[in-house]
Amino acid sequence: MNETDNLVLEQLRALRNEILAFRSENQSEFSEIKHRLTRVESSIASMRGENVGTQEDVYRQQGVIDQIKERLQRIEKRLEIAAA
Repeated sequence: MNETDNLVLEQLRALRNEILAFRSENQSEFSEIKHRLTRVESSIASMRGENVGTQEDVYRQQGVIDQIKERLQRIEKRLEIAAA
């Protein structure tokens, strides 16, 4: 019985060591995945911010174009060269 107990204990220790190694490896990989996910989220947030900025630029440019069109129409009207 003593030898059987020793075999069981030896197997249990081996299993415990494997579990600890597996847990340590998984924690390391999980930390790396979390870090990479954070970088992806930051990149997405940055791209969204750039997209908002680009959209604002388009709106601002459209406003400037509208002002230029109005001024051009007034000039054409004064010079009586407006297309009828």
